[in-house]
Amino acid sequence: MTRPVLTDNPRTVSVDHVAGVPVRHPQIVQVARHYGTQVHTCVPYDPESKGGTEATVKIAKADLVPTEANLREAYASFAELESACEEFCAKVNSRKHRESARVPAEALVEERARLHVLPAAPHTMALGQTRSVNTDQTVRFGSVRYSTPPGLVGAEVWVRVAGTELVIVADLNALPVVPDWARERRGLVEVARHRLSTPGNPRIDLGHYPGHPQHPDGAPRTPRPRARSAAERDFLALGDGAHSWLVEASAAGTVRIRAKMAAAVELAALVGTETVDAALGVAATADRFGEGDLPAIVEHQASGATSADLVIADETHSAQPGTAAWANFGTSKETTR
Repeated sequence: MTRPVLTDNPRTVSVDHVAGVPVRHPQIVQVARHYGTQVHTCVPYDPESKGGTEATVKIAKADLVPTEANLREAYASFAELESACEEFCAKVNSRKHRESARVPAEALVEERARLHVLPAAPHTMALGQTRSVNTDQTVRFGSVRYSTPPGLVGAEVWVRVAGTELVIVADLNALPVVPDWARERRGLVEVARHRLSTPGNPRIDLGHYPGHPQHPDGAPRTPRPRARSAAERDFLALGDGAHSWLVEASAAGTVRIRAKMAAAVELAALVGTETVDAALGVAATADRFGEGDLPAIVEHQASGATSADLVIADETHSAQPGTAAWANFGTSKETTR
């Protein structure tokens, strides 16, 4: 048994009137069937057929919304307006109605047994078309790939066009594992929004890929050392200085890196982990990756010296003799007569 639902005649409900008969929008018909209801509309220009549909607006203007007529003061917050609505409803629902001669609160108890219970799952037609998230965290729409946040691979999402943008919505309750970014959210949630693009020009938000080698602005990320052997694990366990040394030494093209890492671990066993880790940090900052650089830095720091006057090996500091003496080599002065 379908239950009637009374509404006005917006274009989203009635697309036309033929011989006085309203023509329903096909999508609103599907929505109504999903909820086990049938949409009925008011008769145009007939206030009597609208009943409470328009009375709600009249009540709000007369008793709730501040106007010049009721002289109500403006609400300081939406919470105050909500409280005023609750007080008004409690007032009118506890007194006898003029037409039915019944108290609405008491009538509701009898009518509640006949009210139709809505399905727990919402009708998702308004969310757009369904798509599956591929292994690269993208969905395809109009032959264009659009990225989604992590944790949605294999999930079914909805995509729809809103103006010049593509909106992607996911049901977080249907995910086997809720991603960290969605811990405080439940149900249907907009997870991404992209500007529409054309085939061959995917829309990829690098912020959706935390482990990507590029920052969201396109700049390259600093590599994150991850130990894959016992020797690498022992070296990286020295501390942050060891991590920085490995990244900078690799970028500088340092040779025999593994041998130097093993030497650093052996040195740490002799003079202490904190001492060697601090020296590795200084070496990384000063681009000192030579064979004897690390022991020299450790010895230098052991003498009580600080890194305040740290000299970085660059073009402004070199032991190579200058070429100023050769400036005039091969030139001759003509003798004028």
